[in-house]
Amino acid sequence: MSRQSATRWRAPVGDRALGGRPARLRRALRCGLAVLCLLAVGALAVACAAAGAAQSTNEPAARPAGPPGARTLTIFAAASLSESFGELGKQFETSHPDVRVSFNFAGSQQLRAQLADGARADVFASANVAEMNNAVAAGSVVSGTQQTFAHNRLIVIFPPDNPARIGSLADLARPGVKLDLADMTVPVGQYALDMLARMSQDPTYGPGFRAGALANVVSLEDSVKSVVAKVSLGEVDAGIVYATDVTGSPARRVGTLQVPDRFNQPATYPIAPLAHAPQPVLAQQFVDFVLSPAGQQVLAGYGFLPGR
Repeated sequence: MSRQSATRWRAPVGDRALGGRPARLRRALRCGLAVLCLLAVGALAVACAAAGAAQSTNEPAARPAGPPGARTLTIFAAASLSESFGELGKQFETSHPDVRVSFNFAGSQQLRAQLADGARADVFASANVAEMNNAVAAGSVVSGTQQTFAHNRLIVIFPPDNPARIGSLADLARPGVKLDLADMTVPVGQYALDMLARMSQDPTYGPGFRAGALANVVSLEDSVKSVVAKVSLGEVDAGIVYATDVTGSPARRVGTLQVPDRFNQPATYPIAPLAHAPQPVLAQQFVDFVLSPAGQQVLAGYGFLPGR
């Protein structure tokens, strides 16, 4: 064999990168790789779009902010008004399609303090006259614009299974009973203290009744709704709240004891437009609606007594 024939054939340098394949095959492979890249990018884009669609489908829709250009009416109202004013707000929105009613429910003392600290609102509805007077003194309400729109009564509540066997008001002072009250700075808390003081003046309960009941207090809450919650959950044996707090669904979660008129403390609820209301006209319209026969009918449906 000749030296030339014994020498192996070597592919050109350019072809050796592809294992010696011809240039046409090399170009075809390059085109194929380009197509595969394009297909991969397209598949990734489709997958991302599908994931985004699935995410937007599963996420809850944001709460509508009302119609374009809607005005917001902000109401500061006592916690015991949550359900009734919630319905009044819906009715007001129905009659004022360009208005959205926003509520801040809390203890009257908390709301009055927020207003004194500069919180912006249009209407203040308190669960007692004292906090409304404090709002007037602070300049949050113009004196003479406040009006009484409802009254309320006290009631004793206990858990459905009644573990402490509460059967009469006298049991509130029985040793070992866990009693829950609102703090005395909350209107219903002060009303409860006044109720216990009146009972102590009655021979049926005796002068030590108030002290005995207060010795059983295990917690003081910042709103009447907190008292209802603790009693309904069985965390305490009894509580003193407003009668309106045990209407509707809450009535199925607690037992009740009525408080006779001679011991009861009728709660007075005043309402007023605020002195620096962002929406003064709407504020007065809402106050007028609450005082109207239609508004009073809504309140009566939740157990409130007439304001006048």
